[in-house]
Amino acid sequence: METNKNKRKPYPSDVSDAEWAFVAPYLSLMKEDAPQRDHALREVFNGLRWMVRGGTTWRMIPHDLREILRLAEGKKKKPSAAIIDSQTIQSTPESGGRAGYDGHKKKKGSKIHMAVDTLGHLLALQVTPANEQERAQVKRLCQEIQEVTGESVEIAFVDQGYTGDQAKEDAKEHGIELQVVKLPQAKRGFVLLPKRWVVERSFAWKSRFRRLVRDYERLPEVLSGLHFLAFAILMLRRFAEVIFQSA
Repeated sequence: METNKNKRKPYPSDVSDAEWAFVAPYLSLMKEDAPQRDHALREVFNGLRWMVRGGTTWRMIPHDLREILRLAEGKKKKPSAAIIDSQTIQSTPESGGRAGYDGHKKKKGSKIHMAVDTLGHLLALQVTPANEQERAQVKRLCQEIQEVTGESVEIAFVDQGYTGDQAKEDAKEHGIELQVVKLPQAKRGFVLLPKRWVVERSFAWKSRFRRLVRDYERLPEVLSGLHFLAFAILMLRRFAEVIFQSA
């Protein structure tokens, strides 16, 4: 039985030996010494407990990791620009009770409103019924962006779904200029929209996580938390690549 004999200093959220003895049989799909296992199951479980105990607050770990990755990519530690967009994902019986109908996408489900930096790292996220307007989420997203970055973001790039004086005022209230990238000015045939392709790539990244392809969650907070967990995994993978390349 694996015990809590880790070299690191333990966190208050770590599972106790007695708790682990009870829960481990329900989590183990393969033996602890199986060659497929890269990380100790107990440490993975401790990490999830830490995120839940901490309220899945993005600033508590990924904030430092994001800064390290930005510096490694030749960027400033704090982002000055963000890209905002939304994606509608189909509902399931578990989430159907809070779903809305997106007339544009002709899909019933939830809408994921997401803000990323210019490298595609997640900054802020909101989950709403699919019939909610994008521009109505600008205020909450900009507030969350500035809380996470220490109010370093000065401009946010959006598509034409965010047009309107109210959206601009909501962003300005948090010190952010909302710049709409208009399709007629940007597109000649099939051309990726300037700046905004970054958030489209982030949506593609998250689609690799099958749990996030549809809304399988009863509560929107769970769906939001899983998105932050997915991007933490992506950032940790990129961090490992950077370390390997610099070694």
